[in-house]
Amino acid sequence: MPRSRANGNFIDKTFSIVANILLRIIPTTSGEKKAFTYYRDGMLAQSEGNYAEALQNYYEATRLEIDPYDRSYILYNIGLIHTSNGEHTKALEYYFRALERNPFLPQAFNNMAVICHYRGEQAILQGDSEIAEAWFDQAAEYWKQAIALTPGNYIEAQNWLKITKRFEFE
Repeated sequence: MPRSRANGNFIDKTFSIVANILLRIIPTTSGEKKAFTYYRDGMLAQSEGNYAEALQNYYEATRLEIDPYDRSYILYNIGLIHTSNGEHTKALEYYFRALERNPFLPQAFNNMAVICHYRGEQAILQGDSEIAEAWFDQAAEYWKQAIALTPGNYIEAQNWLKITKRFEFE
């Protein structure tokens, strides 16, 4: 039985029912339907903290999904899992790949900025202020891109940019 049918959460069940109805009424190929099923099962596994299972589903979804926009969200979610697992280099790779297919993902820019900021903080702890500044500058660039896409969001990042004089807002 697919994961989406075994889950007992009301919201997950509702999502699964709506998704199944949409899959029946929207004209899609069998490959697209399979890709969506894997993506949906990946999201459910991810929401339960079953990252290994989520990754398996997402990898299969990327193998089947041909639409670049849809692939961007799958790749973004893979990046989220790698971020959660502390695998920041892999996470950055998947965020980049997501943005190649969909440059309008402010959450990917934000997550990349958070990783760079974290690396800057780690460099400070190691006593390397020059490397830290490079990471902070990169974080600033990513946050600027996220903010440009969604000006009302990322208030903490906007404040950090102002405080560190990396960006002036009008």
